[in-house]
Amino acid sequence: MHKITIAIDGYSSCGKSTLAKALAQELNYKYIDTGAMYRAVAWYALKNGIIDQDQNINNNLLLANLNKIDVSFEFNQHTQQSDVYLNGHNIESNIRTMEVSSIVSKISSIKEVREKMVALQRIMGEGKGFILDGRDIGTHVFPKAELKLFMTANTDIRAKRRQDEYFSKQQYFSLEEVKQSLIDRDNEDINRQENPLIQAQDAVVIDNSDISREQQLAFVLKLIEDLKLISE
Repeated sequence: MHKITIAIDGYSSCGKSTLAKALAQELNYKYIDTGAMYRAVAWYALKNGIIDQDQNINNNLLLANLNKIDVSFEFNQHTQQSDVYLNGHNIESNIRTMEVSSIVSKISSIKEVREKMVALQRIMGEGKGFILDGRDIGTHVFPKAELKLFMTANTDIRAKRRQDEYFSKQQYFSLEEVKQSLIDRDNEDINRQENPLIQAQDAVVIDNSDISREQQLAFVLKLIEDLKLISE
């Protein structure tokens, strides 16, 4: 069967990357975590004095540094997943923090940042057999993707998932703190001017509030099987 491009969009903590990784393993596809690319830029900005203590971004300084930011992925044999690299250094663990989460939407809303990251994503995803997840994959990055998914879930459930993720990394925040962070992130993603988070008209909506990862994976694999049969 021929390979396709799969675009997964949706809100934070809806399990986009979990589904994408599972699909990549099942289908032997390559997975591109586009959100991690924006997190890498946010982490660079935090570590290079481009963002102050009040989370104000020095846009001019950030734009002056854009050509110094190279984001890539390398396969980790130990975890069997792709890690994010910034200028040749593995920063996978550095970008999965509340500090980065709280600023990444502001970084990703900057036009020049999005243009650079989208250009990289399109280069990485050339050809077929790719799965990309993010906020604007099906609407902007790969609008002709053969399968588009839009993922959502109840906000309280999403907050608990994200809190558990932080706890597993020994980062401790109250459920209310995490929930408010998600709400703020949603508002920023939906209302930004540059390629906001919206559902593509031809996307399949998955609300995984009350279904297991296994049920979700089986559902999407059936969608792919049906799609391939239709297109052959």
